[in-house]
Amino acid sequence: MTTSATFAAEHRTDDTHGGLSEPRVIADIGVAARVAAICAPVLLELGLRVVRVRISGNAGCTVQVMAERPDGSMTIEECEAASRALSPVLDAADPIDRAYRLEVSSPGLDRPLVRRSDFERHAGQLVKIELDAPHLGRRRFRGILVGVEDAGARVRVDETRADETRADDTKDGAAAESEFVLPFDHMLDAKLVLTDELIAAALRRGKSEARAARRGRAHPDETDLNRDRPAGSPAAAETKGE
Repeated sequence: MTTSATFAAEHRTDDTHGGLSEPRVIADIGVAARVAAICAPVLLELGLRVVRVRISGNAGCTVQVMAERPDGSMTIEECEAASRALSPVLDAADPIDRAYRLEVSSPGLDRPLVRRSDFERHAGQLVKIELDAPHLGRRRFRGILVGVEDAGARVRVDETRADETRADDTKDGAAAESEFVLPFDHMLDAKLVLTDELIAAALRRGKSEARAARRGRAHPDETDLNRDRPAGSPAAAETKGE
């Protein structure tokens, strides 16, 4: 494997709720789960945690490792450090049976929600959630994330979009209520929807950080990958494995 990243370890956050060791409620499966298990302790030493792993056959084989700080951010420098640290470990473990390209990225604006704290932090945002089986007549939900309730997330669905949210699913037994508590144990995927409001909030945050940097309270040379990049777009750090 080759890499152009530089290594720079970060301080570790304590392992409480919302910290580095908070377990995911939506985890990877198959080979992706094995890759995630290999990556997790390496990222932990850098003050980062796994968000998700995706393995695709587009343009050869690509292994995308999405990572973040516990606060949901990740700088370009941290991305490069993670890529360099992960490369030899994955090379030695050899979890992929063919040549692949390793891509390390941050979650982006339309990020996946994989931990309980993700759902808590992004309450009030528009989300899309897919379940492994119909819940009250549907498997796909699109609506406002109200918050966390027991072992699930409460979502307020606009019933005028009912046909879209139940696309490809049975419509029998659909509930009249506009709010649903969706169990974490049955979630296949959950993510933020990229909206004008989400983009505007990111722009406001970026301007605020730029002002703070000019006043000497931030590091302008550190660029947060989450500020203007949708989830899954290429990161600055990539390596190739054989």
